[in-house]
Amino acid sequence: LEGIAKHNGPLCAAGIDRPVPPTIAEYDSRHPLALDQFPGAEAQVAALADDIAYNNHDIDDGLRAGLVSIADLAEVPLVGPVFQGVAARYPGIEDARLIHEAIRRLIDRMVGDLIGETQSRLAASKVKSAGEVRALGTPVVAFSAEMRHNDRALKAFLYERMYRHCRVMQMSQKARRVVHDLFTLYLAEPQSLPSEWSRLAAGPDDPQTARVAADYLAGMTDRFALEEHRRLFGSCS
Repeated sequence: LEGIAKHNGPLCAAGIDRPVPPTIAEYDSRHPLALDQFPGAEAQVAALADDIAYNNHDIDDGLRAGLVSIADLAEVPLVGPVFQGVAARYPGIEDARLIHEAIRRLIDRMVGDLIGETQSRLAASKVKSAGEVRALGTPVVAFSAEMRHNDRALKAFLYERMYRHCRVMQMSQKARRVVHDLFTLYLAEPQSLPSEWSRLAAGPDDPQTARVAADYLAGMTDRFALEEHRRLFGSCS
């Protein structure tokens, strides 16, 4: 839980002017999470493993969906050279194989960099316990400066060329409509919820019902939400 709460680092250290989310603040008042410190090393690893997984998964998704092309990636530091290296090593390689091998190499490069930089930081800091890792004041698990630059460049590319793509924006609008419609229905008609959820709800428009509806929606996969919307409202195109 500490790692989830501090996924991106301390929440209330010096220089941080954002308020602590109410739910986390309430939990912290009962079970202190040391919100002014970094999480343990395992949580720091998990946070950057997420970055590696999501970035590379999104490259793969974007290419396979036709939102970006292999040629588009040439401008992205690290990514472009890796794709070019695979293409040069295997002339005439099919795009699907090229994408698979390039992403495999990208993950390997990122993981290798993360391990190397973390080993250097551990040696330099001389930390000997989880408590010392938390109190260090800086992450002990990190990318090198060069890889941090590459990571920022890739995220900027994905944001501009994929996440803001017109097709993605259209799907986002559709998703918002689906979630809004389902939540509004469950709030007004709690009996529309499955029995194991509806028995936890109160009356229509009650805050407790809103909480139950939100929790139920949060557990849905994209596919299930679309199917549920179609079942309750008809077409959601």
